[in-house]
Amino acid sequence: MIRDGSKTFYTASLLLPQRVCDASRALYGFCRVADDLVDGSTDSRAAVDTLLSRLDRIYQGTPDDEPADRAFADVAMRFAIPREIPEALIEGFAWDAAGRRYQTLSDLHAYAVRVAGTVGAMMSLVMQVRDPAAIARACDLGVAMQLTNIARDVGEDARNGRIYLPLDWMAQAGLDADGFIASPRPSPALSGVLRHLLAEADRLYVESLSGIAVLPAACRPSIHAARLLYAEIGRAVEKNGHDSVTRRAVVPTPRKLALLAQAVTASLQSAPTSTAPAIASAQFLIDAVATAGQPIHPPRTLDERAKWLTELFIRLEKQGP
Repeated sequence: MIRDGSKTFYTASLLLPQRVCDASRALYGFCRVADDLVDGSTDSRAAVDTLLSRLDRIYQGTPDDEPADRAFADVAMRFAIPREIPEALIEGFAWDAAGRRYQTLSDLHAYAVRVAGTVGAMMSLVMQVRDPAAIARACDLGVAMQLTNIARDVGEDARNGRIYLPLDWMAQAGLDADGFIASPRPSPALSGVLRHLLAEADRLYVESLSGIAVLPAACRPSIHAARLLYAEIGRAVEKNGHDSVTRRAVVPTPRKLALLAQAVTASLQSAPTSTAPAIASAQFLIDAVATAGQPIHPPRTLDERAKWLTELFIRLEKQGP
């Protein structure tokens, strides 16, 4: 599923330690299933209600007998992922299905936080990093990736009747959103809007560096790879003259390999601490993590396993036959 659905995410995940890689793919699987269910439904409200019911059962410990649900239930329990995070993701999918548009950059941030910042936050949790500042920077990275996707897919989205660019930016550039959807075409005005959007993505990629620096050393190369690969999509948009209507930005394989090597080098370097505030619309995710329970760490050493087994027998004895 991940190999077919997101080649960039799949490539970056190959650099993760196996236990984190497995958990991240479980996250991706549920996110992909949820997105497809809402996007492919003729009744998006019913699809969202179905997903919320499935989420209820996941957090009650009785997930549906579906691989994605069972895998996500396991990860959510072990890493204490608060329900507010996947619920916000589903809300973002509902906004997509409703064709919602975004008047300002702040409005667009709110959308990107839901569909991508949530993934960044969950990835931080499966790497066992829960510090509020780190979660804020993980949301920054997710939002930056989403803004890059929007810049790359402007033409495709318009042909599907959708527009994600801030409407006030378009108006200032003399672009009419409805007119653009009816007849999408590249223009100097559109190039200016995309340049502005990619600049915001680049700002957030830089802010994310201090968050990546506090991740476990073995996880940093993968997250740097994701950062660099997605940022390079933005560079490809620029090389295409910001024409995301008639051309699709692609990162060639040799360049991807070079960026993977660069990611390993970046993981060994220190990063300045970011003093930027969290994206305002991401604060509820940060607060949810702060008030969540503690993750369940599996026993690793022989002593830990012996203690875990002893406690298990004591619990079973108290429960009776």
